[in-house]
Amino acid sequence: MKVQETRELTEKERLEKIADLGQEYFNLKFQLATGKIENPGRLKFIRRDIARLKTIVKEAELAGSMKEVVDKA
Repeated sequence: MKVQETRELTEKERLEKIADLGQEYFNLKFQLATGKIENPGRLKFIRRDIARLKTIVKEAELAGSMKEVVDKA
């Protein structure tokens, strides 16, 4: 998932996407442990997508809190 695509999502969609990717990551880790994983390289991409989404969520939270501080001043 590209950064631009991620930024276009709503807050709710981002959180849902994080939950979905987290579940997929768990399933792939389970497959890895049992030795039945087909594409172990996918783990790396899912982990990065989760981190990218969490970063954008945090940026939005900070931007919102900074906006409140500026509005009060």
